[in-house]
Amino acid sequence: MDIFKRITEHRQEQEKASWTGTFAEYVEIVRQNPSVAKTAHARVYDMIAWHGITEENGQRRYRFFEQDMFGLDRTLEKLVEEYFHSAARRLDVRKRILLLMGPVSGGKSTIVTMLKRGLERYSRSDEGALYGIKGCPMHEEPLHLVPTELRPEVEKALGVRIEGSLCPACQMRVKTEYGGKIEDVLVERVLLSEEERVGIGTFSPSDPKSQDIADLTGSIDFSTITEFGSESDPRAYRFDGELNKANRGLMEFQEMLKCDEKFLWNLLSLTQEGNFKAGRFALISADELIVAHTNESEYKSFIANKKNEALQSRMIVMPVPYNLKVSEEEKIYAKLIGQSDMKHIHIAPHALKTAAIFSILTRLKETKKQGMDLLKKMKMYDGESIEGFKDADLKEMQSEYAEEGMSGVDPRYIINRISSALIRQDLQCINALDVLRAIKDGLDQHPSITKEERERYLNYIGIARKEYDELAKKEIQKAFVYSYEESAKTLFDNYLDNVEAYCNWQKIRDPLTGEELDPDERLMRSIEEQIGISENAKKSFREEILIRMSTYSRKGKKFDYNSHERLREAIEKKLFSDLKDIVKITTSTKTPDENQLKKINEVTKRLIDEHGYCPVCANEMLRYVGSLLNR
Repeated sequence: MDIFKRITEHRQEQEKASWTGTFAEYVEIVRQNPSVAKTAHARVYDMIAWHGITEENGQRRYRFFEQDMFGLDRTLEKLVEEYFHSAARRLDVRKRILLLMGPVSGGKSTIVTMLKRGLERYSRSDEGALYGIKGCPMHEEPLHLVPTELRPEVEKALGVRIEGSLCPACQMRVKTEYGGKIEDVLVERVLLSEEERVGIGTFSPSDPKSQDIADLTGSIDFSTITEFGSESDPRAYRFDGELNKANRGLMEFQEMLKCDEKFLWNLLSLTQEGNFKAGRFALISADELIVAHTNESEYKSFIANKKNEALQSRMIVMPVPYNLKVSEEEKIYAKLIGQSDMKHIHIAPHALKTAAIFSILTRLKETKKQGMDLLKKMKMYDGESIEGFKDADLKEMQSEYAEEGMSGVDPRYIINRISSALIRQDLQCINALDVLRAIKDGLDQHPSITKEERERYLNYIGIARKEYDELAKKEIQKAFVYSYEESAKTLFDNYLDNVEAYCNWQKIRDPLTGEELDPDERLMRSIEEQIGISENAKKSFREEILIRMSTYSRKGKKFDYNSHERLREAIEKKLFSDLKDIVKITTSTKTPDENQLKKINEVTKRLIDEHGYCPVCANEMLRYVGSLLNR
């Protein structure tokens, strides 16, 4: 890649996006494309929609968030549809501050950062083009130049809504520079940029005694007072506060509820009326989306204070809980590790999944639903089907606790523990047991974990370890059977043929001899016993399988190996049971003979080539499963 060639191309792209013309020319642009004059809220929603929206199982997914946000589909759907979409349609929610509230490391700041970066990119596209008065410190909407009395006619002619009035600086410039001829006022294309403080502002609280309100609303330029003679002259005022600079885009309030009250008072009229007070001027119009974030304890303190009722009524609080899906949690860890300098260290398969199982268990609440424990609930949340439970049960559990996901272990803690294990032990490869050990060792150092929580978390580590043991045994089982899937499918098909014959009082034809035989009771029982189906329960289980097969057939779907969870589990256990002695002897022998050594090498190669292991963790896995089978 030619670096300087790409830099030149990028500069040319930036230059291509620039445009300057008169207000008269801008009016023609609006006539052709009224969306260039949309509000800040509409711009944010259109930016998200521009990346693409898909619908899956009645739930909307937004491609804009897919790269960096994992497991928060329901939260993001609520955020986009209930706030951004409604605000874009000029409903009253646009007059509210968006407050993202949730636990640490839950993704609040990431959402805001993504919105900022997204707006920057969108403003550089043809679809997201926006324009402002050239030289305006607040890069305001040029249609503000239209006199109030003429606006109804202009709105009708252009198909737009004009809200807000000229800032004090532009009012003076129209009089002094353009002699009141608004058609000659220069307009330019605006490219939003946080770095250059154009359309994106960030306010972070500091010591209330030293922090000045000017950080928000701008300040008097005392060096020009003698030149212009008055503090109410716009030329003697710097419109450089965050509220000024965030006009037309997004204003982020970091840790908003830590702010001193006087900084929050400005937001009352800004949210409700779309203007704020600065210096000795009339109210200044501003069109910006205000988004803030805070944690749950600060929010509770805030709403407990009666003095905050006015501001509280102007907020829409959007809870941002932790992710509750194991598969999505794995992606979070993979992303965070990918951003570090630890990419050269191999992470064994299932290591991140095991850590994710522990994390999710700490965040879930015990359900009141009979027969559903925390582990089953976790699996169901992750999209696995649990025998005896339906989609309606899942929805009921998801709405059972409003605060589910607002507590538990955060992703940063897990990554810190993984990092600690990697650095301290100078490992080439880290496996699930290393990760669980590191998590366990760190519980004593975690500042916010109580003694009771520690005991509960230790129990969850035990559950995660058992889940890993099962995953490890299945992995080795698959590696030992050269064509595992084929063997499982053959056994599955054989079982179905026998079940069908058994339930229909039919015979089975032997494929080799053509002889009519009774259903193979021994084969069926050897599979059913793997999942605890008793002699008395076998008939109803087989009938259930037959009903499931006919249901699939009626819907035109194929009933395959993955269609019935308990039957799949039985097939896997049967296969492993048949292999158990071979695996046990091969993996645990101290001095393998030639055949055993050959088998070990074959299995190791398969683990490396097909299952993502390295030589170190493949050998460790074989030894570990051998020890499990010998217990």
